Amino acid sequence: MSDFVQFGDQRVTPEEKTRKVGEVFSSVARRYDVMNDLMSAGMHRLWKDRFVNRVKPQAHEHILDMAGGTGDIAFRMAKRGAAVTVSDINADMLGVGEQRAQKKGIEGLSWSVQNAETLSFADRSFDAYTIAFGIRNVTDIPKALREAHRVLKFGGRLFVLEFSTSDWPGFGEAYDLWADKAIPKIGKAVTNDEASYRYLVESIRRFPKPYDFERMIGEAGFTRTRTETSMGGLVCIWSGWKA
Repeated sequence: MSDFVQFGDQRVTPEEKTRKVGEVFSSVARRYDVMNDLMSAGMHRLWKDRFVNRVKPQAHEHILDMAGGTGDIAFRMAKRGAAVTVSDINADMLGVGEQRAQKKGIEGLSWSVQNAETLSFADRSFDAYTIAFGIRNVTDIPKALREAHRVLKFGGRLFVLEFSTSDWPGFGEAYDLWADKAIPKIGKAVTNDEASYRYLVESIRRFPKPYDFERMIGEAGFTRTRTETSMGGLVCIWSGWKA
């Protein structure tokens, strides 16, 4: 990795990015789900339902939900009987998730503070690895993908849900304009934190295009890679298998 990486539109050291991303999510943790509803008009719930339908969690499976934060994906998979380990680099986000699980009466989840680039789990520990709206915040994405490959069993599968770039004529430009102008202001009104939401907008813009990211998944060792786009590529589901 080079001496500098992107934190949104800023060039920072890898250590600075990791720290700054942590500060962003500590700041927004308590109102994170409210902001997701406001920013997506509630559509993030449909995207997450679709994502879990692609994962097809089974009762006998052990799944690692990385960047699992407030538990949205883990709760859906646990309801289908899977044993889910919810991991996040940010303890504040995990704390919100644990509180939500208690309120909802969802049991059987494991919670673990983890850095996606240096997981503490043994080789071949999980049947599936999921990460939803989190991979773009990782400092060294190729390293995180290699770690995902390492902790999966043979025949295990990777699923990634993330924002990317829309190729619908006019829509991508309109979304960029709305995101630039509206999302930071909404963040300021709801969480009193405009800067964190400006970073989140910038991080989406800098994420690889859909098929470029699929190539990165293949370079990490996964086979049968696939990209499924929505809204012209604004929201994508990527998948791959460990053969």
